[in-house]
Parts: sequence; structure tokens; C-alpha cells
Amino acid sequence: MIILGVDPGLTRCGVGVIEAGAHRRLSFIHVDVVRSSPDQSQDLRLLAVYEGLSEKIERFAPDAVSIERVFAQDNRNTVLGTAQAAGMAMLAAAQRGIPVALHTPTESKLAITGNGKAEKAQVERMVARILGLNEPPKPADAADALAVAICHALRPQGALQGGEREQHLTPAQRQWAMAAQRSRRGGSGRNADRGM
Repeated sequence: MIILGVDPGLTRCGVGVIEAGAHRRLSFIHVDVVRSSPDQSQDLRLLAVYEGLSEKIERFAPDAVSIERVFAQDNRNTVLGTAQAAGMAMLAAAQRGIPVALHTPTESKLAITGNGKAEKAQVERMVARILGLNEPPKPADAADALAVAICHALRPQGALQGGEREQHLTPAQRQWAMAAQRSRRGGSGRNADRGM
């Protein structure tokens, strides 16, 4: 399964591509940043992000697109641009019939490190370790894109469905499931989540 992860942003939109094989074995394929110029008008910047993401989707033909969920921030302009960039990623995937998943930074941190409040540097080191890279990808947007792709690959199957399947989760998977449930209910810590 090929997963394309997106860390949405208007100036820098991180893109990471991995392959999830048997037994959750993950392989690195590609990482990059799609950029738009702050000197351009908003519509042209969004077009640049959309075209860049579309090119990546066409090139790697992912089975799923995993996007970091946008949370409220103090800077309204930043969150609006980030949300619009996320919309461009969803549109590019939907036009090609590719399933989209949204994951919070807390979910990504929990899936990768077992700690939903892990520091950024710790997440970056674990991304490199999981994918067998010599060093964390740069810039941070690229590492975050790989993190959200890894999160999608490692998410506990059926963890949010309840019932008998939930009884077989590991402690880390239970934490992941609880964090995911809180985020979907609009739980506390929303401003802190975007800090990844």
C-alpha cells in the first residue's frame, strides 16, 4: 500500500510518500515540499499548491492520502492558509478517487513514539529510524508529512469501533484510540496539537 502524507501549508506544503508492506513494514519512497510564493495572490498560491500536490499524486499513484488535520491557532491568517492547502490536497485526491484520512498531530506523535505529547525532535528522529533514514528529513514540513503517512499506516485497525476488537489492542494502541476519539469530539488541547 502506497501512502502519501501531506503536512498542509500555504508557503511550504510537506509531502511524504511511504510504502506499507506486510507486517506493517514501512519503506521510504519520497519526501519533498511544495512551495508557493508569498508575493503571489492567494488564488495563485493555492493553484501552485494544488498543481504541486496533483503532480505528486500522479507520479506516485498512492492508495491513500493522509493529511494532518488543521487546528485553531492564534494567527488566523496562518490557520486559514493551512486549511485551504489541506482542502487542495483533499480535492486532488478526491478527483482521482483516492481515499483521504485526516490525522491530528497528537495521533501522529502517539502512533510513532507512543507519546501524544512528544517533542518535535523526538518525532523527527523516530521518523528517520522507522524508515531507515540516516537523518531526519528537512525541512520540518517534510518530516511532518512522513509522520502523518506513518501514522496512517500504523493506525490500529478498528480501534475506534468499540466492541470485541478493541479488547485486543496494546496499551499504546488504546492511547492512540482515546486521543483520536478526543480529537473527533473537539477535546481539550486543540491549540497545542498544531505544535508538531
